[in-house]
Amino acid sequence: MQCYCCCSCQGLEAETAWSDMGYCILFVHGLKKLTTWLNKWRITVLTLFALLLLLFSWKTVKQNEIWLSRESLFSSGVRTLPHNAKVHYNYANFLKDQGRNVEAIYHYKTALKLYPRHASALNNLGTLTKDVVEAKDYYRRALQLNPQHNRALFNLGNLLKSQGKKEEAVILLRDSIKYGSDFADAYSSLASLLAEQERLKEAEEVYKAGIENCPESSDLHNNYGVFLVDTGAPERAVSHYRQAIHLSPTHHVAMVNLGRLHRSLGQNKEAEAWYKRALKVSRKAEILSPLGALYYNTGRYEEALQVYREAALLQPSNKETRLALAQVLAMMGRTKEAEKMTNHILDEDVECLECYRLLSAIYSKQEHYAKALEAIDKALQLKPKDPKIISELFFTKGNQLREQNLLDEAFENYKRAVELNSDQAQAWMNMGGIEHIKGNYITARDYYEKALQLVPNSKLLKENLAKLDRLEKRFQEVQEKDQT
Repeated sequence: MQCYCCCSCQGLEAETAWSDMGYCILFVHGLKKLTTWLNKWRITVLTLFALLLLLFSWKTVKQNEIWLSRESLFSSGVRTLPHNAKVHYNYANFLKDQGRNVEAIYHYKTALKLYPRHASALNNLGTLTKDVVEAKDYYRRALQLNPQHNRALFNLGNLLKSQGKKEEAVILLRDSIKYGSDFADAYSSLASLLAEQERLKEAEEVYKAGIENCPESSDLHNNYGVFLVDTGAPERAVSHYRQAIHLSPTHHVAMVNLGRLHRSLGQNKEAEAWYKRALKVSRKAEILSPLGALYYNTGRYEEALQVYREAALLQPSNKETRLALAQVLAMMGRTKEAEKMTNHILDEDVECLECYRLLSAIYSKQEHYAKALEAIDKALQLKPKDPKIISELFFTKGNQLREQNLLDEAFENYKRAVELNSDQAQAWMNMGGIEHIKGNYITARDYYEKALQLVPNSKLLKENLAKLDRLEKRFQEVQEKDQT
């Protein structure tokens, strides 16, 4: 089909052509005028372009500086958009992650001034404030704005948990899981709270649900392992500790827990291997200490000494580590060093009960029995609440008195020890020994037999009972001769 153009189309094309040509003429004319003006001032077009290039290059460099780090990027945003709540909130999150809490609080509060309905800013403020009442207020305000804010529910639940309001905490933590089924920390926190309340079946169900919904959470597997150990299922705990390590190969907490589990089963080689593997991830005092305890309890005192020395250097203010180090020194016969170190700890904490117990052992080793007795009396004056600890103190005091041949006083202290803790086998045995020496064979046998019920494989007890049998037989023979 032939196409025909109307006159109006032809006119439009001609008009467009003339228009384009006009723009070109105007551009060339303008460029010529600009060149003439620049030449007048002795500036060439190339010079101008060079200046523009330099200007934009400088601008690019300055912009790149902003992108060099998250901090420069966020701080630049705050300077550029000071009235933008989101910019302040993001910068506050960065500062919070860096531990710069005072600055973070300022920017969270600024974000709230600009946008008072920012629930997450309120929640994060609650996590940073040291005032419990203020923190609770922030969490509650966040939940008023967003009742399904699972992190605010979680934080308020944990706060109430710390205040002993356990039932309210359980409800909040359950809601936190309800509105955030992939929030692993909420499962762990709720399960541990239920376990504290002896609601073990519910706790286990929560752990299982958490692992099902958050299968990649290494912490959940580790925490479930701890729960299983505490509830008497260590063999099941092993697989969860291993899974935690599989998911997070640097999970040194799970490695230490696995080491402790092997240690409790008497598998010292495996325990040592896991402690050492954890130390390859991080040389922390909390990893070194259980390894030091393993060495100490297996008689490897030189290695224990080295490990505890390193732990003490890492945490010089940790009283327990230094006390353990002093104990190793005492066991190695370096009693003067041990005594000095223990007294240093007492200078910092005059109510260190374990310090007095260790000093008593040190003085006893030095055969300074009066000083050993004095140290135990000071420990008793602290009035510990645990009956078993008091029982052990009376038992130790009985030993110190026996060393001074004060048998009647020693017997009374052993007696008080078993009254507080009837499982004190050694106290029953020592009472039997004192009665044995005094010739009270019937009473001695009674005490020996009570001790034997607690430690049925004690060779020494069996030997003492055999001695009693021989003495009683001789005594009976003598009586029969006298009668004849």
